[in-house]
Amino acid sequence: MKRAFVIVIDACGAGELPDSADYGDAGANTLAHVAEAAGGLDLPVLQGLGLGDIMPLAGVSPSPDRVVHGRLHPLGPGKDTITGHWELMGVVTPVPLRTYPDGFPEEILEQLHDATGRGVLCNRPYSGTAVIDDFGAQHLATGDLIVYTSADSVLQIAAHVDEVPPAELYAACAAAREIMSGEHAVGRVIARPFRGTPGAFERTDGRKDLALPPPGRSYMDELQALGVPVHTVGKIGQVFDGVGVDVQHKGATNAAALKATSELIDSLDGGFVFTNLVETDQVYGHRNDVPGYHGALKAIDAEVGEWLGRLDPARDLLVITADHGCDPTLPGTDHTREHVPLLARFEGHDGRRHDGPFADVGASVLRWLTDREAPLPGTPFL
Repeated sequence: MKRAFVIVIDACGAGELPDSADYGDAGANTLAHVAEAAGGLDLPVLQGLGLGDIMPLAGVSPSPDRVVHGRLHPLGPGKDTITGHWELMGVVTPVPLRTYPDGFPEEILEQLHDATGRGVLCNRPYSGTAVIDDFGAQHLATGDLIVYTSADSVLQIAAHVDEVPPAELYAACAAAREIMSGEHAVGRVIARPFRGTPGAFERTDGRKDLALPPPGRSYMDELQALGVPVHTVGKIGQVFDGVGVDVQHKGATNAAALKATSELIDSLDGGFVFTNLVETDQVYGHRNDVPGYHGALKAIDAEVGEWLGRLDPARDLLVITADHGCDPTLPGTDHTREHVPLLARFEGHDGRRHDGPFADVGASVLRWLTDREAPLPGTPFL
């Protein structure tokens, strides 16, 4: 059986979209700005695949051995994880998911209190790391939950593992998921457990995403219907609420997700692997950490170099892309509305450029693995 591996470098944007200014993201260009601020990117493997052929990038030259390369754009609104991953698999949200720039209304807070027996702290858009620094001590003193949001369609609940055991936090988030439905539906409710003492709080790897189910059929559903196993690595299985997924593999850190993917490369007989590498988003992009972002890219580059010798282009499709941007050089810490890069290696590629919608990835995976097409958005680049 053939295999397909789609690797999502979370928040690795490739330049503003025509409507980026409508989102407050005029001029965003995550990759180019990181390259410039870092004094040039050191990514020899991705350079060899054609990263420098997608767009001008400091330190990354065009490659004579480039694979299929280009930039992808969303068909629907938004700039967050859930819409980005859904669109890669052919699911386009017709209207923006609801956001709460002024915090959640009192009726929501009352329902959370009734469901959990705990009060609420913060209740406004906030950086996920800053919020535990600023409210963690009060949370420990009162037992109230730290509830916050962002520019994305999310409700996040942070709680210290010693005050609110993870099982209780997950139950609180499950209750919040039920509350945040109908007119108040958000894309995701996210549990954010943390530990430590005031001044030294840190998140654990116990994050859990409770997402809305996709609003339509995806290319993963199509694969399942044809008997092709679907594996996800990292948060993707939760982003799809388990719909269209056969096996979910953990990947709370890039190291864990890269290791899980590497093990699947060595062991999987056939099927689809959909991997998210989260740290360019939650650890470095949102914290405006350019050196950290570059370091994460270099670690990914080295691992991809190891994979190339173990992937057979006649059997294996490798796609490297992203879901949105998060330009760490711009003011603020939110995602940015951008194109995303495309690098696709497979037997028979001619190194051509391919620009199109995110959904072209899912369409190409389906064709590679089944030689079929589906009545979903997207055109195969194979």
